[in-house]
Amino acid sequence: MTKIKPLTEEQLLISLDRLTRFKEPELRYVRVFTDIITSNLIEPKLKKFELEQMSYTELRDLAQEIINISLDKIFTAIPADSKYTINQRLLSYEKSVFDITDKVLTLLDNKINYSKAVELINSDNVFNLRWLKSLKENDATPENRHANLYPVKKVLLVEGITEEILMPEFAKILGKNFKENGIFILSAGGKNQVVKYFYRFAEFLKIPIYVLLDNDAVENYNQIKPKLRKSDKIHLISRGEFEDILPNTLIEKTLNVLTANISTCDTKELENAKSKVEYLEEFFRKRGAHEFKKSEFAESIKENISNKTDISPEIKAIIEDL
Repeated sequence: MTKIKPLTEEQLLISLDRLTRFKEPELRYVRVFTDIITSNLIEPKLKKFELEQMSYTELRDLAQEIINISLDKIFTAIPADSKYTINQRLLSYEKSVFDITDKVLTLLDNKINYSKAVELINSDNVFNLRWLKSLKENDATPENRHANLYPVKKVLLVEGITEEILMPEFAKILGKNFKENGIFILSAGGKNQVVKYFYRFAEFLKIPIYVLLDNDAVENYNQIKPKLRKSDKIHLISRGEFEDILPNTLIEKTLNVLTANISTCDTKELENAKSKVEYLEEFFRKRGAHEFKKSEFAESIKENISNKTDISPEIKAIIEDL
């Protein structure tokens, strides 16, 4: 006889969030199901090696039983959806985005009681959960899905946080809203990591991948290019880092706002700088302002973007190419 400790509402939301994030399906489901069983199954108490030896069918059935019992205790008056509408729509989405083996399909083709689970979700929750809730409606509209980023239609893989913060904002100014177009942007944390992410994504994603690299990543560019699928694209920026293709006027405007009570930006020095990152590091050091940090400066740049003149021709071309 199975004896469980029901998941709390917070734990259920965390599990739903982890199940619907944009990550490799097998990794997602195995981890979440295993964690649920480990934390909430009282009897029979299973050891780690026993869970690892379980078939995916056994793992799925046990985890979904714990989830559903937990939901039944919270929503006693809400009947289950006998057609499992949300489950089927979620499965269709996963199959459209990821290459899924029959073995992994066993995990995804589950009977989690999503009709009750989505009642925990509100407008304050993250995008993927709000999208999951939209699947409850029989006529879930494209507008409803697009408003919540999902379904993901393309991955934009970049090196750093500056691109992750600014590219969606530039796109919005150009009328190319990333959320509405299902573009998922991921900062890999460096050029070598971009290669690793691309190789992995290309193995299990069906959707296009657009890779954006700094100018010094020629070797990485050459590693990726031969492995591009027909739908993928790669762009090596024309010079330096992403900061180097930002308009000088936008950088100058941002610096003058940040240091209004200290000093102003030297336009000639900025124009002549070989590296804008080096210029910015020196600028903040000399002015006695806070240390230059890419993420913080990118957020400041974002606040000062107001129209198309704040977008360089190269950035416009990248967004159009997307």
